Amino acid sequence: MEFSKIQRERAVDSVYQAMRQAIVSCQIKSGERLNVEDLARKFGVSLTPVRGAIQQLATEGLIEIRPRSGTFVASLNHQEVDETFKIRCALECLAGEDAVHRVTAEQLRRLRELLRSLKRRMITEEDRKTHEKGNSELHQIIVEAAGNRKLQEMYHALNAHIKIVRIHAAEANWPVRMQDEQAEHAAIVSAIEAKDAEALKAGLRKHIYRAKDAMLGALRASEEKAMPMAALR
Repeated sequence: MEFSKIQRERAVDSVYQAMRQAIVSCQIKSGERLNVEDLARKFGVSLTPVRGAIQQLATEGLIEIRPRSGTFVASLNHQEVDETFKIRCALECLAGEDAVHRVTAEQLRRLRELLRSLKRRMITEEDRKTHEKGNSELHQIIVEAAGNRKLQEMYHALNAHIKIVRIHAAEANWPVRMQDEQAEHAAIVSAIEAKDAEALKAGLRKHIYRAKDAMLGALRASEEKAMPMAALR
């Protein structure tokens, strides 16, 4: 892929952001080997900021540095997806305990607006992308409303993995799944409006674990479809 030249001020941060976006959007593919010299040349920077960015991405789990083998974009497997969603659920439920008491009027207004948007009929692929964006924002508002900066940082790092899974696991029957999501979103927003932390945590668990199961199923279906016929016999 093509990268634009990077300004030398704070080059590590700029390279990190560009590479992270490329990984999350799957412009750089899962499992792809990275060439540090090639990346430095494309960004128009020295090796140092590229190596610094790679270290940051490795800390987030988006890049794997394998001794004597090289540097690779992290690959997806079922266990990692399962673990990622379990951690996401724990973080969101923790955020929810404080969010119900700290949520602002503006955040509530935006949640209701997103809820109306997410209830619209979804048919096209563009609809799916719009839905995913709205869904992500709804959950992000809950995390931000808690007012816990460290929790927000952890959630931000974890969310990159969720986005990658969503791209890889885009299933053909997603319009049917949207009906379940719409009901779950309504229950989540209602719990926040009622300042009911237990109802919010229950709604988040149901929503997140159903999404986990759907994505794991879609990944398995995608893998089976990609298998040669001989491997299926």
